[in-house]
Amino acid sequence: MKNLMNKWNQLSLVKQIIIGLIIGIILAVTVPDLAKPITIFGSLFVGALKGIAPILVFFLVMSAISQHKSGHQTNMKSIIFLYLLGTFLAAVVAVAASFIFPVTLTLAAGAKDVIPPGGVVEVLKALLMNVVDNPVKALFNANYIGILAWALVLGAALKNVPDTTKTMISDFSDALTLMVRWVIKFAPLGIMGLVFDSIATSGLGVLLSYGQLLAVLIGCMVFIALVVNPIIVYVNIRKNPYPLVFRCLRESGITAFFTRSSAANIPVNMTLCENLGLDKDTYSVSIPLGATINMAGAAVTISVMTLAAVHTLGIEVDIATALILSVLAAVSACGASGVAGGSLLLIPLAASLFGIPNDISMQIVGVGFIVGVLQDSFETALNSSTDALFTATAEFAKWRKEGKEIIINK
Repeated sequence: MKNLMNKWNQLSLVKQIIIGLIIGIILAVTVPDLAKPITIFGSLFVGALKGIAPILVFFLVMSAISQHKSGHQTNMKSIIFLYLLGTFLAAVVAVAASFIFPVTLTLAAGAKDVIPPGGVVEVLKALLMNVVDNPVKALFNANYIGILAWALVLGAALKNVPDTTKTMISDFSDALTLMVRWVIKFAPLGIMGLVFDSIATSGLGVLLSYGQLLAVLIGCMVFIALVVNPIIVYVNIRKNPYPLVFRCLRESGITAFFTRSSAANIPVNMTLCENLGLDKDTYSVSIPLGATINMAGAAVTISVMTLAAVHTLGIEVDIATALILSVLAAVSACGASGVAGGSLLLIPLAASLFGIPNDISMQIVGVGFIVGVLQDSFETALNSSTDALFTATAEFAKWRKEGKEIIINK
């Protein structure tokens, strides 16, 4: 047993996760009833990550801001630009794909009890209200835009306190980071439980009738991950982008795919940025911010699902309106975290651009909940892995200008 544990510990975390994934699939297919108790591993893993992520972000950001020295340059402007550019290009790709491969649906009632936002103003208002949320409530509800805002303010207020106080805050931050590493060590068990639960309870049969819709949704997200994002990375670092792209997908995208939670994946992205040797003052702010505004996957979902409704109803769309939809989907996606239900509940907002009544657009939301078994997994994987990718891209672009060597796989 000791030799077996030693061999297990010698494997990389990614290989351990793949083994856990395979075991979960085998158990779900062969003995789903007998192995049902292992679902608790998935719940515990996601629960632990979600539990520690808010307080980790709060202390990391507060520590980084309080100890930030004047003249020390960060790349936040470049990162935010990349976030917004990536989200807009994702919407453009989704709109183009929806015209090339038009999807029509047999509408089914669903999601009757949820209320979509009334417009972009309402979405942005919800986002701004989250900024000024009670800090204790923000931590309790994992409201990351509120956590980020209060951590920035408190960090700025602590800039002139004695070094002993700053050291204490930094020690808390380091201790929380160590706790996250302990939790992530249980990722193989957690992924095993999550994939078992997903296959054993939902299966894939229910998705077959929506195969074309899923193909467009997933195809767009894969195209963005493997074509659009690499182009953005290459333009910035002028090196082969795929080693960095694949590392972010491997170390961040896999866990995000199965946890289906950007919040739960924040600690994973923090660890990835640390392993890449990035500036802690930058990524401690950019990663939680990315979980709020870097929403390429959400932009794809909003655009594709809206145009599926448009094609189903036989509505003609000109190029100008398609461009407006791309902008609206990108802006809405950035505000998705401020709306309960995320990207799916922003579909009626985009559908209103074409005069589609709310009762029909909410049926499209119902279809979204059905395909969400896979759509949400791919969306979260794209969103979260891109947070780390663009943070690293901005840092490496700075290194290139300074003549430093860029080492992606250490």
